[in-house]
Amino acid sequence: MTGAARPRRHESRTMRLFLTWLINAAALIALPYLMHSVTVSSVGAALIAAFVLGLVNTLIRPVLVLLTLPITLVSMGLFILVINALLFWTVAQWVDGFSVTGFWSAFLGAILYSIISWSLSTLLINQEDGNP
Repeated sequence: MTGAARPRRHESRTMRLFLTWLINAAALIALPYLMHSVTVSSVGAALIAAFVLGLVNTLIRPVLVLLTLPITLVSMGLFILVINALLFWTVAQWVDGFSVTGFWSAFLGAILYSIISWSLSTLLINQEDGNP
């Protein structure tokens, strides 16, 4: 591996992370058009909420999944949907300009957010073979 190849890989990962953040913000912006119980007041609020959701899903979600592993196993994995809904609802409480009216709205909103985000990521991010 040459020294020139390394910065490109780093730039590629950074660009992919940035693009994923923008895609997640776009998914949040699209969500109120599908559900009236979820509101996003501006693009800035969507960007901040997508960033906070990313942090929460990276740092807090794995700990909660580990702590609730017995319940998750008994429910055959369905309890993870509850964890996702609670985290989605919590982020809505923390971020101004992003709101969810209740738990069931957060439950459905988290599912739709994941589907929209996954769909956009599949369409827009080039998946290279062998590179995570």
